[in-house]
Amino acid sequence: MKVLTLTGMLCAGASAWGQSAPKDSLQYVALEEVEIVSTRATQKTPVTFTNMGKEQIGKQNFGQDIPFLLALTPSVTTTSDAGSGIGYTGIRVRGTDASRINVTANGIPMNDAESLSVFWVNTPDLASSLEDMQIQRGAGTSTNGAGAFGASINMRTQGIPSKAYAEAAGSYGSFRTHKETVKVGTGLIGNQWTFDARISNVRSEGYRDRAASDMKSYFLQGGWYGGKTSVKLITFGGKEETYHAWDGISKADLKTNRRYNPNGKIEDSDGNTIGFYNGQTDNYRQTHYQLIVNHAFSQAWSMNAALHYTNGFGYYEEYKNRRTLVEYRLEPYTYNGTVYKKSDLVRRKLVGSDFGGGVFSITYKDGRLETVAGGGLNRYVSSHYGRVIWIKNYIGSLAPDHEYYRNSGRKTDGNLYAKATYDLGGGVNLYADAQYRYVSYKINGVNDKWDWTAAPEGLQKLNVDENFGFFNPKAGLFWQINPHHSAYASFGIAQKEPSRNNYTDGLFTQFSKPEKLLDHELGYTYRSERFTAGVNLYYMDYTDQLVLNGKLNEIGEAMAENVKDSYRMGVELTAGAKLTPWLRWDANATWSKNRIKNYVEYISDESWSGPQYENRLGTTPIAFSPSLTAGSQIGIEHKGWQAAFQSQYVSRQYIDNSGSKENALDAYFVNHLHASYTFAAPCLKSITAGVAIYNIFNQMYQTNGYAQKTYKPGTDGNASPIITNDPRFYPMAGAHVLFNITVKF
Repeated sequence: MKVLTLTGMLCAGASAWGQSAPKDSLQYVALEEVEIVSTRATQKTPVTFTNMGKEQIGKQNFGQDIPFLLALTPSVTTTSDAGSGIGYTGIRVRGTDASRINVTANGIPMNDAESLSVFWVNTPDLASSLEDMQIQRGAGTSTNGAGAFGASINMRTQGIPSKAYAEAAGSYGSFRTHKETVKVGTGLIGNQWTFDARISNVRSEGYRDRAASDMKSYFLQGGWYGGKTSVKLITFGGKEETYHAWDGISKADLKTNRRYNPNGKIEDSDGNTIGFYNGQTDNYRQTHYQLIVNHAFSQAWSMNAALHYTNGFGYYEEYKNRRTLVEYRLEPYTYNGTVYKKSDLVRRKLVGSDFGGGVFSITYKDGRLETVAGGGLNRYVSSHYGRVIWIKNYIGSLAPDHEYYRNSGRKTDGNLYAKATYDLGGGVNLYADAQYRYVSYKINGVNDKWDWTAAPEGLQKLNVDENFGFFNPKAGLFWQINPHHSAYASFGIAQKEPSRNNYTDGLFTQFSKPEKLLDHELGYTYRSERFTAGVNLYYMDYTDQLVLNGKLNEIGEAMAENVKDSYRMGVELTAGAKLTPWLRWDANATWSKNRIKNYVEYISDESWSGPQYENRLGTTPIAFSPSLTAGSQIGIEHKGWQAAFQSQYVSRQYIDNSGSKENALDAYFVNHLHASYTFAAPCLKSITAGVAIYNIFNQMYQTNGYAQKTYKPGTDGNASPIITNDPRFYPMAGAHVLFNITVKF
């Protein structure tokens, strides 16, 4: 009875709201486009990009994070700590990691100002509130926020619905994964007002042991549209609790116990595992606010301005075995007549951050000329600190929530850019783009890292005060040869500052250098009613590129190092064919060569406190940069039925820069099947029932890992050092399934 009553109320509400239809919906659409035109590429922009629309996103959005929704776009690889695509996930484009991928929502920066990454776990199910996404590969067009050093992802949140709607969706499947989403919207009220809301709940136990995620999120927006002006207030955010799966497993474990998760283990005095700590979790809350104003002065002139603020706070808790007490500013203690300098303990590391600022753009379109000028100014403030909340058998003075380190970060990021496209005639368009970006970054205080070079003073002291000025010009030509054929060429310079980890994870007295990229792109596209194909050649020449070196810091984050001279070059192929009115096939492939010239590998000794061994290796492949990636999707749509068979191939990836097959991820070929049926029902717009079978052929594969190399001196003074290696890997789930049902009112 309750279900029938609710259905009736939603039907009645939809009918009432639906009476307020817009007088001129095209006018509102044009105003919305002002939000993103300044940072997006168009069909005539000479850069390499892929668009993914709302419908495409919805067909795959059963619960996995945004990186996995983008997995079949060219040159993309993904990672998942839990092995199922839910929780802590990552994305790489052309081999570049997340800290080099610029991400914006409505043109507003999403990257964390210090790590330069986006942690998708903090905004779960954001995909349910997206209108579309554009992925630019290479230096791309000028954008706001962190430097785009290999790619940019430009997201646009939900657009203006002309009619009222309500939608409820739910998924359930393997690893007790489930997702519940409810969305409602008023449509346009009185031809001027609109309101939308979404709440989501996502939970999964994960493929790996105890790799559970519990995530909640929301999205709210209100808009006013008055002729030539629109104002939107948007807020979205999430809260997550995720059990750690930050550590990989050995090759032996891959064969005998792929789902093993070593995080949280409790050991006895002999090092044997006797249990796991239930509180080994990551907990974080992040809230975004955006106020966006668009105004069209005339047919030629328009303006976009936005204010934004993001607040974040969270912590992660860890059980640590046999830790040296002095590293936590604690005194040794005596227990049963024995002096203990080490003990088991539980530590909690906390971070709070505030990020705010404004962005703007002014667009002029008239005849052959289109120009955009814009920029932004953003300020970030953070506080990092750690506490010891429990010590095994401790005898001594331990204050509640004993604090053992604290430091703060301050960052100012400002940029100005100007872009112009000019139609030279004959289908030829000239493109020019120039950006100046200023960054000021300070870190002060004490870090959690023990500084053996400064003992007995203790923990690492942070005193970073860096200022950067980057000029990033770009230029290119686009040629529409005829209605079916087009070509483009472009050159761009991109520069980027180091991240917080690049400063804190390196040697104590050395700072990482900023990076510089010279990006060359050359492409050709064929389009017809039933067939499209494209080829893009790229050469990315780096100076002081920060590349992952196969090492992890103490909390499982990938570490990077500057390499003086390196490059990435490749060819990206795309094709799509509408074979019949109901059958379509899309495919892409990237062949690439990614190399470091004159690479020197630095290996620490077994104590991690002595001098490092320099291993000169010459020219080597760049870590996590496969030479071949390929994706395919065969899609069927017929009378309410939809199905898609997806395939992805990724060749061998090295997990460090040595080029050693021992430290490599094996090539993998993985396939997924999505199928659904949509039908009408009384008082409902539609019901869609679907199923997604991931890794349908049960491929045993890994998408991420890290090396663990140490050395000890040879047996005599002239002997080569003895290098030991014990790599770790992150296994992905075998065949698993998610069922989904979506009801639209």
